[in-house]
Amino acid sequence: MNIEMIRGADARLNGYIRRTPLLNAPFLDDIAGRRVWIKPECLQHTGSFKFRGAWSALSALEPEVRNKGVIAFSSGNHAQGVALAAKMHGVSSVIVMPSDSPKMKIDNTRAYGAEVVLYDRDTESRDRIGAAISEERGLTLIKPFDEPQVIAGQGTCGLEIAAQAGEHGITNADVIVCCGGGGLSSGIALALEADAPTLRVRPAEPEGFDDVTRSLRSGRIERNSKTSGNICDAIITPQPGDLTFPIMKRLVGPGLVITEKEALQAMAHAFSHLKLVAEPGGAAALAAALFRKDEIEGDDVIVTISGGNVDAPMFARALETLA
Repeated sequence: MNIEMIRGADARLNGYIRRTPLLNAPFLDDIAGRRVWIKPECLQHTGSFKFRGAWSALSALEPEVRNKGVIAFSSGNHAQGVALAAKMHGVSSVIVMPSDSPKMKIDNTRAYGAEVVLYDRDTESRDRIGAAISEERGLTLIKPFDEPQVIAGQGTCGLEIAAQAGEHGITNADVIVCCGGGGLSSGIALALEADAPTLRVRPAEPEGFDDVTRSLRSGRIERNSKTSGNICDAIITPQPGDLTFPIMKRLVGPGLVITEKEALQAMAHAFSHLKLVAEPGGAAALAAALFRKDEIEGDDVIVTISGGNVDAPMFARALETLA
């Protein structure tokens, strides 16, 4: 992985992605005790940053390979990104999804034209299911985070952050990133290393599923003891990626761990003060900025809202936290 791959992905994504803004709301500054700048990837195509990596990966395939179709594993956001990218390329896609994924994410993935195969994440292996389908049909696997071209696509978000921070005069800041397997965190970190080296990535994770935070502390890959049971489904993975972790170990700062209640409160604040819809996992970085302020230094902090694909009952639950 290198910056040239990210710049190449950026060129291929030009005209196909939304270059999301960098937003600020004074009321959030008051809560956090510093200026909070929000990168709203919930406004990206399919409602999350995942479209960046999906388009990057599909557009990098040789046409004869891509035309055979693709397969992906995902709880929802990567699923939708790959499904739409495949549809836009005119090729078929199969998405292997946990049966407990939010209904909206399953329905949207099907609506983008993908064939959805559901599995029980506690008793079945998505890798075995996907491998069998891929071999039978000759499909190319697009991994959710541990894939160079996916990381490169996510890194384009970092190129935008670097440029936008410069426009706002932000010279030193933590960039808090909602983190599952580390594709977005490592991609942004590589981009910032090249274009804004005084900005530092900090991963944000839900408590009980803080494998990246623990891995960074120990210096080796740590696994989560379970793979479900938290509302932040979008950023729950078994462990950091083999490709993403070395990048994070070299470039990112200590992790920040948030509670479910804090994720819900951050969702409510994003809606109340910026009219942004965030899903629980997508609000983890904002939650860290608002409620872990003693673990952050400096006058500015930049956060990603990485996704906004939330079912109505969960969103109502979030809004009730500020009632």
